[in-house]
Amino acid sequence: MSLRFHKMHGLGNDFVVVDARTDPVAIDADRARAIADRHTGIGCDQIILIGPGSDTDVSMRIWNADGSEVAACGNATRCVPVLVGRDVSIRTAAGILHAALEGDGATVDMGKPSFDWNAIPLAYAMDTRALPLAWGELANPVAVNVGNPHVVFFVPDVHAVPLETLGPDIEYDLVFPERINVNIAHVLAPDHLVMRTWERGAGLTRACGTGACATFAAGRLLDLLAPSARLDLPGGSLRLAESGDGHLLMSGPATHVFTGEASL
Repeated sequence: MSLRFHKMHGLGNDFVVVDARTDPVAIDADRARAIADRHTGIGCDQIILIGPGSDTDVSMRIWNADGSEVAACGNATRCVPVLVGRDVSIRTAAGILHAALEGDGATVDMGKPSFDWNAIPLAYAMDTRALPLAWGELANPVAVNVGNPHVVFFVPDVHAVPLETLGPDIEYDLVFPERINVNIAHVLAPDHLVMRTWERGAGLTRACGTGACATFAAGRLLDLLAPSARLDLPGGSLRLAESGDGHLLMSGPATHVFTGEASL
């Protein structure tokens, strides 16, 4: 059996995108890990399966490189209208998202963030504005769900934090029943910050779209950021804005690299 695929990326966060709108393709955890392997497979951070939508233009499923399926991926969502060639509504496990072509990428309405401890989820109730927890030099993060669960730490220098060491400790802490994405950020100005992300199931990443959304939402919650801001990630920059109804609007590039075929 052969697999036709598209290699795409958003700020270096790279994907194997399978267009299954016409012909169904079976993806499971084992197959996702095999596809994502950079030595023996195609290689990617996430596998994206685009299917037909019953109440939307398309549907989207997402697997991390470790085979775990997740509900949302901001960078991948921007790739969908670029691949399809028009503005689209997308059914995901996190709900319906709307993505519109813009410049060399797209703008996505990522919905409203949730700071409820049950929605993240946490193992027990606590203040999500400042979790009473610490891991090494990282303490008291904001916890937020933006389709995926995240914690956000605001620090003086994102490059001084050993995220490659602390990231997995935080991701697998038992206080996070579904594991967690870890973001560290430094606010340069109310409309500008720099950040890095340890992504659940993928590790250090050049860019994390939901991580950028979570960091922006946390900054807004703590009155650190303006209603629109530029977020600089290792792979490039995203623009985040808060709409009048509290939705997060994420804008940034999405790139089609090549189309290929692989044996399954």
